[in-house]
Amino acid sequence: MALVEPLSSDYDLETKALAEFFNETLGFCPNSVLTMQRRPAISKAFINLNKAVMANEGRVTSALKRMIAWVSSNATGCRYCQAHAIRAAERYGAEQEQLDHIWEYKTHPAFSEAERVALDFSLAASQVPNAVDENIKNRLYEYWDEGDIVEMLGVISLFGYLNRWNDSMGTSIEDGAVESGKKYLGKHGWEKGKHI
Repeated sequence: MALVEPLSSDYDLETKALAEFFNETLGFCPNSVLTMQRRPAISKAFINLNKAVMANEGRVTSALKRMIAWVSSNATGCRYCQAHAIRAAERYGAEQEQLDHIWEYKTHPAFSEAERVALDFSLAASQVPNAVDENIKNRLYEYWDEGDIVEMLGVISLFGYLNRWNDSMGTSIEDGAVESGKKYLGKHGWEKGKHI
């Protein structure tokens, strides 16, 4: 059960206009944003940060950014964000084999070494205590430049916020996210959990 219920998408018209971004990303406005808009400055700042973080400035693709978000959300246990991230990865062109084998990214041939190190970075940066070390740094610099690394850490950090928000809030999960969660993550035990 949600700690705070989401408000109508018409509650704050500025938030509503900014939130159209999520119609492309997810196919709906997330209930997390509809809850944040109880303080519209938070919802608007969050949407603008999300847009900036997910913009493609370098070689980190939209699909890889969403897979980075999934690994981060999986590490923290946020089922809401796991489903959202895998849905967005699907909508942004992640290969079917990658979607089907995201759990096995470390060894599955659908993932390149560059993608593996990006996903390993996400896992290390999402742990408490933080596990980013010299080895991760050296591996990152084999494939990515500093701008790419900043983009990746932007995604990881954004999802750190979202994982805390949605797991603490018990945000009710939308049907589309449930559909993607069951399709790609269900075989590994994904379920809604508290996000009813």
